[in-house]
Amino acid sequence: MPGLLRGVARTAVVAGTATSVSNRVSRRQQGRWAAQQGYQEPAAQPAPEYQAPAPQPAPPAGSAPAASDMSSKIEQLKQLGDLKAQGVLTEAEFEDQKRKVLGT
Repeated sequence: MPGLLRGVARTAVVAGTATSVSNRVSRRQQGRWAAQQGYQEPAAQPAPEYQAPAPQPAPPAGSAPAASDMSSKIEQLKQLGDLKAQGVLTEAEFEDQKRKVLGT
């Protein structure tokens, strides 16, 4: 399990760094394009009045936990598959973790 957590943590760090760099590059490029076109920022418009959202009806009892549990398991299985595809997990480790997630 520590190997799996280490792999997941490494993936999260890489993804976060890539997102940060991508956003920075996009902002810089947008600034360059705006400067080339002589673009001026439109005048700020006042924010519309805040209206509280209408209350949502309560979900039926019993269906929400099962759905969120299943989507959680599906997400975990996708992550395991990605780690296996990247070579972080062996076939045996993948099968062992899959059994733990599915509870079989």
